Amino acid sequence: MTTRPAGLPDHIQHYIDGQRVDSIDGDRFDVLEPVGNEVYTTAARGKAADVDAAVAAATRAFETGPWPSMKPRQRARILNRIADIVESRDAELAAFESFDSGLPITQAKGQAQRAAENFRFFADLIVAQRDDTYKVPGSQMNYVNRKPKGVAGLITPWNTPFMLESWKLAPALASGCTVVLKPAEFTPLSASLWAGIFEEAELPQGVFNLVNGIGEEAGDALVKHPGVPLISFTGESRTGQLIFANCAPHLKAMSMELGGKSPAVVFADADLDAAIDSTLFGVFSLNGERCTAGSRILVERPIYEEFLERYAARAERIVVGDPSDPATEVGALVHPEHFDKVMSYVEIGKQEGRLLAGGGRPEAFPEGNFVAPTVFADVAPDARIFQEEIFGPVVAITPFDTDEEALELANGVRYGLAAYIWTSDLVRAHTFAQSVEAGMVWLNSHNVRDLRSPFGGVKASGLGHEGGYRSLDFYSDQQAVHITLGDVHTARFGAR
Repeated sequence: MTTRPAGLPDHIQHYIDGQRVDSIDGDRFDVLEPVGNEVYTTAARGKAADVDAAVAAATRAFETGPWPSMKPRQRARILNRIADIVESRDAELAAFESFDSGLPITQAKGQAQRAAENFRFFADLIVAQRDDTYKVPGSQMNYVNRKPKGVAGLITPWNTPFMLESWKLAPALASGCTVVLKPAEFTPLSASLWAGIFEEAELPQGVFNLVNGIGEEAGDALVKHPGVPLISFTGESRTGQLIFANCAPHLKAMSMELGGKSPAVVFADADLDAAIDSTLFGVFSLNGERCTAGSRILVERPIYEEFLERYAARAERIVVGDPSDPATEVGALVHPEHFDKVMSYVEIGKQEGRLLAGGGRPEAFPEGNFVAPTVFADVAPDARIFQEEIFGPVVAITPFDTDEEALELANGVRYGLAAYIWTSDLVRAHTFAQSVEAGMVWLNSHNVRDLRSPFGGVKASGLGHEGGYRSLDFYSDQQAVHITLGDVHTARFGAR
């Protein structure tokens, strides 16, 4: 049994118009911890009526409250207070996140610190932001008037939930929107902490609203609600397709960061030590439950066998353990339903590739959602474990002989979120990066995020990009205002 953090709630409520409330119909659902799969709390199970109440509160706060019309510096002060509070509580937040999601505690603490940085970044950005002005000397001036769009519907996933919630909350609030957050039902604990943080930071009442619940109920109601003009969603691609269809009747703005099956391409001239470190971290950190995981490793033939030998030996030594133990490198998967999915892919992989490491449950953990870091070699490009997102500590390794073959393999899946390229040839690196079908590319690097840069994918990996000014653009309407400075020269219809 994992360490149970102090202060866990007996029940998690919605947060609507500044009040913690249960569902209107009183319905609840059980919440499991992933180490023993025991019910540790319940959460209010929101339905359409609860979403209606939350949207009504957010609408009132937008139309009559102070938040949308505050000067950027005023909003920035509150965002910085939020960041200060999150930073001051990073140990508590990390303990809750680790307990709820199964993330190793050291990695969960890093996520809490990143959440604080997200708020601080957007606080700085709205103060420094400027809008475009276009002048035609002596004739006309045009300028852009930026206005918040309204009530933002935010739907977040269960992997690193607190940090990913901050990715959406920070720019939405910075832009002057009010929000309704629907967190993933597997991990409602960390989302419930935002209410207290925002109250302490003196965010005006009704600006932040939270409805827990099942995606097909609360999430569906939020997506279809006519009073919510935009939806930001992070999750898997099939759900994204449903959300796309359900937004269409209302012509809602959408930002969707979806699944991935990202390649890590290792050429023979790469720094092999650095490439092995990075590709191990890229697929086994965060329990492999990360959209940008480099879960397909493509290795040039001259170094293929050496890479396999060294990679598999390292994977076997990865510390799988209790998420609350600082020595743990891979913890427990989030939920038994997801554990069963990942384990089914492990069994498929045994028919599709050569098993080099892992391949099942670690002997030391007969219970809970633990999967040993698993490495398959010689995986064909049409194999399911090469094509389909597994979202766990499982990697497929495939050899290639030429740059052209490497590019074909890299692009030969429906996804296009990230790509990682390892080579000492500068021309090859940039040529390959510009040809690979991915929204983000890292050259000789693991996944290091610059908050100013666009985040998002192509193909089945997403629609739209967020990050930096692109996030503010998504949560704002840009109105062009045109002013004539000189004489008006208009064709005089009907004049005699």
